[in-house]
Amino acid sequence: MDETAAREAFERALASQAPGFGTFFLARLLDLDIAYEEDRCIVRMPVRDFQFNVMGSLHGGMIATILDISMGHLLHHSYGMGGATLEMKVQYLRAITDGQVRAEAQFLRRGRSIAFVESRLYDAADRLAAVANSTWKLS
Repeated sequence: MDETAAREAFERALASQAPGFGTFFLARLLDLDIAYEEDRCIVRMPVRDFQFNVMGSLHGGMIATILDISMGHLLHHSYGMGGATLEMKVQYLRAITDGQVRAEAQFLRRGRSIAFVESRLYDAADRLAAVANSTWKLS
């Protein structure tokens, strides 16, 4: 693992983090780029070796985190309020070892108090690598 890069990422996150969507510590640590297009939230993240599992690929927890963040930010952007994940299922389809990943979240169904959301994660070659489906309780 590149310890220097990991320390630099941590220090950069500490210096630039602030409470709020897109600026909280974890978003800064993972160097997330968050954008909105139509009814979608797109989150891009560079893959770094400090995010790897012991097998040398992006850890499943990192994948679940970026998928969850993309869905939570979509809810906040669309409803103007937060929500809580009631459940989330992730299907891991391909190992990721380098490049940049992209998570694209969209609504499956929107309600007043519950929303059903899906996010798809793509690798640097634009191949589907993971899919998450979740149910959210709106605040």
